[in-house]
Amino acid sequence: MDKQKVIVEMKQVYKDRPQGIEHTLRVLNNAEVIMAEENLSDQDQELIAIAAILHDIGIPRALEKYGSSKSTFQEQEGGVIARSILEKLGYDSDKTDRVCYIVGNHHTKSKIDGLDFQIIWEADLLVNLENMEISKTPQKLEGYIKENFKTQGGLKLIKKEF
Repeated sequence: MDKQKVIVEMKQVYKDRPQGIEHTLRVLNNAEVIMAEENLSDQDQELIAIAAILHDIGIPRALEKYGSSKSTFQEQEGGVIARSILEKLGYDSDKTDRVCYIVGNHHTKSKIDGLDFQIIWEADLLVNLENMEISKTPQKLEGYIKENFKTQGGLKLIKKEF
């Protein structure tokens, strides 16, 4: 599937939240950089790119429905919206299930169950770390990196960024 079609759909959902589009495209870029260091099939790269594009797709509905973008609300709403988009675009049902699992759990570290999910975790965390207090304390940041970054690409990227 052409990821540009998914980006068009994502931008439609975020039409009133340009910061959401910017964040998503940064996460996608990070995921692509990380994937370049891993030995992944084209199909795996496609799935990861799509999951990166849709990872926060539940935020607008969570804000509308609950008045909050709290991670549990994002996850709860995101999987449903991601499924709707991917079904509309005719994406493979097994791959849709996997993307929706990642989107529906992307803030829950204990749910990471594969390299695809780990790459999304790291790509998103790289962007989010910029606004986290832990990034200002070198010793704490070092431990946080060891705890959360497992891929060669993610480790290279975080060392470059921080």
